Amino acid sequence: MGITPILVKDNISSYSDRPYLLITAGFLQIGYSSPVQDDITSDLSLTVSQYSLFGSLSNVGAMVGAIASGKIADCIGRKGALIVAAIPSIVGWLAIAFTKNALLLYVGRLLTGFAMGAISFTVPVYIAEIAPKHLRGALGTVNQLSITIGIMLAYLFGLLVSWRLLAVIGLVPSVLLLIGLCIIPESPRWLAKIGRESDFEASLRALRGPDADISVEEDEIKTAVEANQQQTRFKISDLIERRYALPLTIGIGLLLLQQLSGINAIMFYGTYIFKSAGVSSSKVANLGLGAIQVVMTAFTAWLMDKAGRRLLLMISAGGMAICLFLVGLAFFLETHVTAASDETPYSILALTGVLVYIVSFSLGIGAIPWIIMSEILPVNVKDVGGSIATLINWLSSFAVTMTVNLLLEWSTSGTFWIYALVAAFTVLFVALWVPETKGRTLEEIQSSFQ
Repeated sequence: MGITPILVKDNISSYSDRPYLLITAGFLQIGYSSPVQDDITSDLSLTVSQYSLFGSLSNVGAMVGAIASGKIADCIGRKGALIVAAIPSIVGWLAIAFTKNALLLYVGRLLTGFAMGAISFTVPVYIAEIAPKHLRGALGTVNQLSITIGIMLAYLFGLLVSWRLLAVIGLVPSVLLLIGLCIIPESPRWLAKIGRESDFEASLRALRGPDADISVEEDEIKTAVEANQQQTRFKISDLIERRYALPLTIGIGLLLLQQLSGINAIMFYGTYIFKSAGVSSSKVANLGLGAIQVVMTAFTAWLMDKAGRRLLLMISAGGMAICLFLVGLAFFLETHVTAASDETPYSILALTGVLVYIVSFSLGIGAIPWIIMSEILPVNVKDVGGSIATLINWLSSFAVTMTVNLLLEWSTSGTFWIYALVAAFTVLFVALWVPETKGRTLEEIQSSFQ
């Protein structure tokens, strides 16, 4: 887990130099297991199945974090939930760094996974609730940018330092996160929801600047909160109502399809995918993959509020489908065509396909599902609905992580073709169901489902 403090100029008012300090979660943990596998299995005498369990336990912890984060964020606020997440992250990285056996290694992975799950829900919601509508997409993408930076740093430091020192590096951003939370305001929408009116106004003023006219935005938030409070107390059974069921289905669908299109299969086991493709310098290739992801995600942050969510999602998923098909084709041809050289034209096709897949993923599917989930859920169901959506995301991530080796043993080409079909279906899902949220306030988006 890591953080990226970013200063963004808000041009929503005359106080255009007002900075936003956004603390976003960057997951060095996602990239941690790939470059250190050989060293950890050697030092701790782990079997392949034991290391596979280590790799998948972060998803188990993330599922628990996803379930708990909604209630925590609802009770003690978005900042409070991030504080709760940062502490087990620090303890978890220390456990991994100083472990002498597999048990403590597993405990550390579970704790860091819990933090990852809690933050993956809380950060997009926090950003959506504090950002002005014309910057919300870009700032939401910054969260994904910090994740890609964390992955790239894991690959880079994995080439340079031991796995224990890499774990120590992993806890540093969590410490910085705790410090950063002391200087950023709480979500004004959460403050309005719990009736802390003076704190709500102070938070909104701090975010928009002392000279900004916040009256319109303030009235919109208050009106939405009052409308929700006039309704009967929310129950889980209410989720079957169309006004809740439709946005929740869209949010869950996007986060589910994000994982089932194979991204974690590539990121967790990238080194071995490249080796299977005949690429000898696989760790360097993984580092290049991480660097491409960072550059493309930064580009997407710039493009998000210009092109819109729907267009980027369809281009992204379509590109992923084509690339996954080509990767599967490369493995199919390599299996059936004998070559004298390890690095065949088919391995180059596979590597190119994987790299362009990462470009396509970073263009939309990587960041936008989290942004849309945080935008379309009404404030009175966001904590419950968002936790459910986040849980399903991590549950599907766990399923992909646990099944990818079995699928690759069954058929390498067939595995990538299955992922290609999922990506192709994502294009259809977006075209039929996902609304455009660019340039609309949260209240406008959520009222459209009434």
